[in-house]
Amino acid sequence: MRAFLLFPLILVSTLAHAELPETDWLDLMPKSDQKALEAMPEIDHDSPEAMGTFTAKGGLKQSKGLPAVMYSTKTVATMDGKRIRLGGYPVPLESDAKGNSTLFFLVPYPGACIHVPPPPPNQLVLVRYPKGLKIDDIYTPLWVTGPLKVEKVNNDLADAAYALDAQNVRVVEDADL
Repeated sequence: MRAFLLFPLILVSTLAHAELPETDWLDLMPKSDQKALEAMPEIDHDSPEAMGTFTAKGGLKQSKGLPAVMYSTKTVATMDGKRIRLGGYPVPLESDAKGNSTLFFLVPYPGACIHVPPPPPNQLVLVRYPKGLKIDDIYTPLWVTGPLKVEKVNNDLADAAYALDAQNVRVVEDADL
């Protein structure tokens, strides 16, 4: 009888600690942009268009001449305010006194803002994480959980169409895969 009474408590405890299902990066992009991206020719990374443009402050912005989808700030309205868990790679922007990153872009593939051109703004998420996270390697994938906001962000490094006030950030582990 006692085991029967404990089962609901264990189930509730397990569900309370269960993670949200993973949100796919393509869920942040309208279907019209997905189709345009699929139809886009391969970007030649040796071309002038792929080199990007450095601003006076040293940030990398996309050059003119790429297909329009590469500049898209179109968002998916149903994602606004939705609590999500998104996997990606950090591009640190600000850190606290301890060296923990408190503001960073989350991007869908490693080195996205180092290699050019950067992803479209609707494939970049500005993450605010006041608690901070030690980021030793930008090639280490992270899980970021929190409410997603449709928010246009202009930064010297890149532009984003979404922002997320992270409730939890953690490194992706082998057991997650």
